[in-house]
Amino acid sequence: MSTEFRSVAEFHSAAVIGAGTIGLSWTALFAGHGLTVKVTDPRPDLAEAVATALAEFTPHLEAQGLDVDGIAHRVQIADGVADAVRDADVVQENGPESVEFKKDLFATLVAAAPKHALLLSSSSAIPSTAFTGELADASRILIGHPFNPPHLIPLVEVVPGERTGEDATQAAVDFYTFLGRVPVVERKEIPGFVGNRLQNALSREAIYLVEQGVVTPENLDKVMTNSLGIRWATVGPFLGSHLGGGPGGYRHMAQHIGPSMKKMWAGLGQPAQTPEETERLVEAVEKAYGSSTYSELAEARDRKQLAVLSALDSTKEEN
Repeated sequence: MSTEFRSVAEFHSAAVIGAGTIGLSWTALFAGHGLTVKVTDPRPDLAEAVATALAEFTPHLEAQGLDVDGIAHRVQIADGVADAVRDADVVQENGPESVEFKKDLFATLVAAAPKHALLLSSSSAIPSTAFTGELADASRILIGHPFNPPHLIPLVEVVPGERTGEDATQAAVDFYTFLGRVPVVERKEIPGFVGNRLQNALSREAIYLVEQGVVTPENLDKVMTNSLGIRWATVGPFLGSHLGGGPGGYRHMAQHIGPSMKKMWAGLGQPAQTPEETERLVEAVEKAYGSSTYSELAEARDRKQLAVLSALDSTKEEN
């Protein structure tokens, strides 16, 4: 089946299904870009949660140059899923990481949303093919996986399923670009996609190093934020290696350092993560950061991330 998607300029309304951390962040971002947003979630404090999130995130949106006047009036609490998606041009699902849940939900979305509506899932690990196989039409369903919080972090992994139409993939790219995000299309489905697989590979080694007593959680974070974090925010692993090879570039790196790197890969750790080891790790992290509240830590994180993004934007202007 073929769907005639509207151009992004004709997108006026969005539906957000699920108002956890990710869903609330999407809500603010969508509204900050002028869309009317309907939000639904079974949580009893939904209206309060939306109001709190908008108040908290509005300064972040202002810092990105968005006009936030009247942003709260663009957000409505829907009376269930069908009401949320009835007039939507785009739907962003943020439900549990459960294949069965998403099967049921997307069957409802296909039936209730307008035929032109783009149906996107924030799934962080489950490819859309896993939950759309029983649908008569899955051509407009695909993954739009953000990194938390999506109103700040630019990346959105756009992952079409086996039955996703190319026009839907392009519509998703156009939509996220309109939102000021950086969409990256991944052409092969794989559990966890790209970002989370990279994150988990690093987390596995980080846990192993702490388990082995090599470093504390706090000092491991210092290693990252004072070296690799800075480098990867500017050039990424492959360009970093290309530059690390000097004038000979990545070819020199692969030929002269590659063999020793392979030996190091063989020695990377596999954390035990027994209940006892997990408890020790949790206690170590709590010792490092437990004196601050979640809100305090999140505020500091977001302030620093905004500063990084602002600095990167200024270098674009200079170029």
